[in-house]
Amino acid sequence: MIFVYVTLNTAEEAREIGRALLDRGLANCVNYFPITCMYRWEGAVTEEPETVMIVKTRDDAYDAVADVIKSTITYTNCVAQLPVTRNTPEFLAWLARETQR
Repeated sequence: MIFVYVTLNTAEEAREIGRALLDRGLANCVNYFPITCMYRWEGAVTEEPETVMIVKTRDDAYDAVADVIKSTITYTNCVAQLPVTRNTPEFLAWLARETQR
């Protein structure tokens, strides 16, 4: 199991991507929430609202998840794979059921 940590501009983007991932059987659960982001871009520090999405998926699904994200948005963003070292057997069974389509 992995988490895919994604930064997006809006909750609407997260909702659209999350629905696509669930409909395609690429995740069993997606969380998204607002944050404030500070970053350096073209020599200046910028601070603005952002949405973080966490996709819960199989180890082998990263490329397919990233492809769905990249087909939805065109800007530079973070699409990072985070390993999950432990989880409950019940959650892992749910993940397996929902992502074997």
